[in-house]
Amino acid sequence: MIVPDKLEALQLFLAGRVLLYEELMEFETLLNEARLENLVAVKPGVTEQGGACRCNRCGNRKRSLFYKMPCSRCGKQCAYCRACIRMGRVSACSSLYTWKGSDPLIKPSRLQWEGEFSPAQQHAANKVVEAVETKKDLLVWAVCGAGKTEILFLGIEAGLQKGERVCIATPRTDVVLELLPRLKAAFPKTQVAGLYGGSEDRHTFAPLVVSTTHQLYRFEKAFDTVIVDEVDAFPYTADETLQHAVKKSQKEDSATIYLTATPNTEFQSKARKGTLPSVQIPARYHGHPLPVPAFRWASNWKKVLERKRIPVPLLKWISPRLRAEKPILLFFPHIKLMEEALPLFKALHPAIESVHAEDPDRKEKVQAMRNRKIPLLLTTTILERGVTFSNLDVAVLGAEERIFTESALVQIAGRVGRSPVFPTGNVTFFHYGMTDEMVKAKKHIVRMNRLAEKEGYLR
Repeated sequence: MIVPDKLEALQLFLAGRVLLYEELMEFETLLNEARLENLVAVKPGVTEQGGACRCNRCGNRKRSLFYKMPCSRCGKQCAYCRACIRMGRVSACSSLYTWKGSDPLIKPSRLQWEGEFSPAQQHAANKVVEAVETKKDLLVWAVCGAGKTEILFLGIEAGLQKGERVCIATPRTDVVLELLPRLKAAFPKTQVAGLYGGSEDRHTFAPLVVSTTHQLYRFEKAFDTVIVDEVDAFPYTADETLQHAVKKSQKEDSATIYLTATPNTEFQSKARKGTLPSVQIPARYHGHPLPVPAFRWASNWKKVLERKRIPVPLLKWISPRLRAEKPILLFFPHIKLMEEALPLFKALHPAIESVHAEDPDRKEKVQAMRNRKIPLLLTTTILERGVTFSNLDVAVLGAEERIFTESALVQIAGRVGRSPVFPTGNVTFFHYGMTDEMVKAKKHIVRMNRLAEKEGYLR
């Protein structure tokens, strides 16, 4: 007979998840008993049929993303999935475990937030509540700084009050770390888990989950509502397995809410045709217009950097801001260029730093920037979205480079003026020739400001 306390521990650990046997080693003696009582189901990690493979965790079917190797476990040439290898190897002889018993009970909890909505926010928040309650899809198209997180609060509360589970999925760890304290403050009596690589919460059962999209590989039929933040962002848009992971993580009757400031053409088309219900917020919650970027010629800036100099137009832009202790984010198109240029900027101020996706000190540097300990932070597009710094100015060096798409440039400009205390700021794109993407980004921002003014949302 299974001990009730141990069974509850297994239920909380496995419910809504699909996990490898290796991730369940602490329940090794309990798993067989739970299987006999039909509380746990097991399936192979990779299914092979007619020479084709399918990963039963991430849904990958691409032949190029499978590899066969001599396996010490089964003694055969065993296929494994490379698409989700970062989450632990899934192979043909692996076992994936799912919970078949009843779901853990969720105690209803209330929102404890004393903020006020702008009229545009209130309209959008009502639409989110409606989507959560009716289990429908919704696109929330809101400019950078519109207060998208706060717009979600009432919808999250509507789900939690019914004992449901809600997940906010985002492409990047930085955004998880940004959202987590805000959600914990808004829902102090709710267990909130933050899931990302190395997270201590990764096996915690929680009614409210903030997760990178990659972590959703480990979920199956877990959530009543999934909110996909920055739905236009890489890698989610380019990776079918991540899109599959989001769908797999949802219960059959569930709501999907898509959030973005820069929807791609597919989402815009669906919104116009009405095949995807949508709500648009063209203004920031504090009622000030979006900062419009300025374009500045920076000559052949790569050659200037090779000569161990900072381009003069950029230096003239940076210097007075450093003297005035005005925080700066400076975006680079490539890590190598940025790292090679860092000593030149450190000569201006020794506390200047750089950050990128693989930086082991990334979290600490971002926090130091918030704490005003770093006056200028060189960054790749890893900080183009989902992070907030007060009283900021932003520059892009090499705005003509391919990585700086319309979407990326709009998001970068959106880092400025987000606070009601500092609602304005400077955005400058330094370039060696203007591109269509730069022009489209500026037009996008101007168009949103005009729409906001037309609808009476600007002060």
